[in-house]
Order: sequence, then C-alpha cells, then structure tokens
Amino acid sequence: MKKKRIPSSVLVLSSGGVESCALMGELLTQFERVIPFYVRCGFTWEKAELHGLRRYLKAIKRGALAPLKVVHLPLADIDPTHTHHWAWTGQNSPCFDSEDHAVYLPGRNLLLLCKAAIYAALHGIETIALGILKGNPFPDSAPFFLRTFEVALCEGLQSPLTVVTPYAQLSKPEVLERSRHLPLSLSFSCIAPKKLTHCGRCNKCAERIRAFQAARISDGTLYESM
Repeated sequence: MKKKRIPSSVLVLSSGGVESCALMGELLTQFERVIPFYVRCGFTWEKAELHGLRRYLKAIKRGALAPLKVVHLPLADIDPTHTHHWAWTGQNSPCFDSEDHAVYLPGRNLLLLCKAAIYAALHGIETIALGILKGNPFPDSAPFFLRTFEVALCEGLQSPLTVVTPYAQLSKPEVLERSRHLPLSLSFSCIAPKKLTHCGRCNKCAERIRAFQAARISDGTLYESM
C-alpha cells in the first residue's frame, strides 16, 4: 500500500488562547512543519498574550515546530474608537457575565487572514489553520465567509491556499478534553490582564474558567482576582 503523503507546512493563526494552542499541538502530528503566526494590532492584551504564547511554545517544542513569527498590523489609525474602546485602553472590558457579542472586533479574522495569506503565499505555505469553535457568532468566522474568502485569496494571490478550521464542530470543553495531554494552562485568554496575569474578571477569563470546569480538567492558570 502506498504511504499517505504528509503535508509539508501549515501556518497557524496563534492568539495564545486555548484553541490555537491546542491546534498547534495537534497539527505537530500531521505536518512536517508548523508555523505559529501572531499578528500584533496594538490591543492592550498583546504583551501578556505573547508572553503566554512563548511559554507554551517552549513547553511543546519539537522538531516540527517552527519559530514564532510575529508580524504587525496596526489598526488604531482606522478605528475612531481607539481613544476610548476597551480593546485599546484596557478600561471597562466586557465583564465575567457579559454576552459573546460584547467582545466582537469588526473584521478581525478577515484582517488576520489577509496578513497570514500573503505571508503564506510568499513562503510557499499552502495551508492556514484557525482554531474557530462551534457556535462562534461572528460573521467572519462563518463557514460561508471562510469558503468564499479562501477562493478570493487563491485568486487574488494566484497561489494554492486552503483555510482549515478543525475545531469548527467542537466546543471549548471538547477541545480541552481531546488535548488534555498538552500544557494548556500555559495558554492565555484574557482581554484585561494585570501585567502578565489573567484578570479573572473579564468575558474571556469567564469562558476559560467555565471550559476547564466543564471538561473536568484541573486549571493551573493563575488569576489575579482569585
């Protein structure tokens, strides 16, 4: 029987959160090279998020894992709310009991994919992976958007590109369950960090805490308010 070919490289849009960290760990068994790709836009949580991401990558380091690629895509100059919005100021971030729509940032996946796709096309990478979860309510995470945008990227860049979302039918607790062998307590999911620590009070901390509890996995995360 002919041995199945292993794809060479995958670029993973890496936020440092549970999903993208789990995804990188999983894809290390499926690709010859996994490239963590982080886009800095100027948001208030990025320093702490990058710190957590680097700790996690160091913990899972193996031959297939490429060095973290950090790129810049400043957005303050196009956002009229940048002087007072929580994502830029760190003040009045969506709280523990807020709804998902409270953390919506317009066009975030669209922008990240553009930057990632151009990098991938220039470096001969044909697969881009995102850790989008089941039930994600935002328009630039919807299957139709991703399918049509993939076509547009291939056409516009004249390069074969595939956008994959392996967790699109999974919840966060389900991702934690299937990745319990990974050091996911090192991931970072806070939008209002206290220096380099999870605040324990924001919308994303709440989502993280509830997911660990639902998966019945011990959460080794340090939260400032606990």
